[in-house]
Amino acid sequence: MRHRVSGRKFGREKGHRDLMLKNLVVSLFEHGRINTTVAKAKEIRGLAERVITYGKKGTLHHRRLAFKVLQNKTLVNKLFDEIAPGYGDRAGGYTRVLKNGYRRGDCAPMAIIELVQGAESTNADDIKAEDLAK
Repeated sequence: MRHRVSGRKFGREKGHRDLMLKNLVVSLFEHGRINTTVAKAKEIRGLAERVITYGKKGTLHHRRLAFKVLQNKTLVNKLFDEIAPGYGDRAGGYTRVLKNGYRRGDCAPMAIIELVQGAESTNADDIKAEDLAK
């Protein structure tokens, strides 16, 4: 029984799984949007939102906690100076997961995870058409 058991294993051991999730969060903050599987997108959503909340708090302690995940000083500075202040009035929900069809080859369900940009709304159909054309 899986009562109150959270998280996915992805067929990897803990160290490999943690590094994979951290690398996906780093890519999300670098590019603003990434294309990955639905399960991975749902799993990194919580970690990314936690790091953005660290950025909103802005203390040295929270900067060190963010560095623990991102492992990149310039990206931590970008998070605290550019990304997090844009979410000052938002209480959560900094990311959006949009389903994007299936991967050719193994038919894995794919998704786009992106940072929500304030009041700006993105049309899901436009994103799917752009990414499927690539």
